[in-house]
Amino acid sequence: MPSRTKYALEASLKKLLLQKPLDKITINDLTSDCGISRMAFYYHFKDIYDLTEWVCVEDAARALQGKKTYDSWQEGLLQIYEAVMENKPFIMNVYHSVSREQIENYLFKLTYDLIMGVVEEKSSGVDISEEEKKFIADVYKYSFVGIMLDWIKQGMKADYQEIVEKLSIMMKGNITNSIHNFLSKTGE
Repeated sequence: MPSRTKYALEASLKKLLLQKPLDKITINDLTSDCGISRMAFYYHFKDIYDLTEWVCVEDAARALQGKKTYDSWQEGLLQIYEAVMENKPFIMNVYHSVSREQIENYLFKLTYDLIMGVVEEKSSGVDISEEEKKFIADVYKYSFVGIMLDWIKQGMKADYQEIVEKLSIMMKGNITNSIHNFLSKTGE
C-alpha cells in the first residue's frame, strides 16, 4: 500500500503542473509544496519521471477497479477516458513535455489490463495459448491507445463517450471471434 508521502507528492505534482510544465518542476518545488524532505522524496522515487510514472500507474489502477469483464469493459474504457480527462493538465503536460512514450506506456498498461481481463474471461475453458491471448489483447490495446492518443493530441475536445460508443459497436463479438479464429487457425 503506497504511503501518504507518495500521495502527497502526487497531489503536489498535479498542483504544480497547473502552474508550469513538467520539465520546469524541480524536486525542491515538490518537497516544498508538500512539506517533506528531499530525502523522503528519494526514499520513494529516483527522480520526477519516476514519480510521474508511478502517478500514471496509480491513476490506471483507480480507473479500472473491477471493470475487466466482457460485460463491463466498455464501462472500464469509459472510466479510462474519464481518468484521463480528470487529469487533463497532468496528461497534456506530460504528453507535451516528457515524451509520447511515457503517455503510451501509461495507456498501454491501462488498456492491456482491461482487454486481457476480457480475453481471459472469453477464453475460459478454450484451448488457446497464452501467446495467442496476449496477441489478441495487444491488437486491441494498440487500436484503443492509437484512438486515445489522437484524442489527446487534438486537445481532448471530442466527446469521449461517443468515441467509446463507436468502439463498443466495432468491438461487439470481436474478441470472441478472434479466439475462435485462433482455434480454427483459418482466420477467415
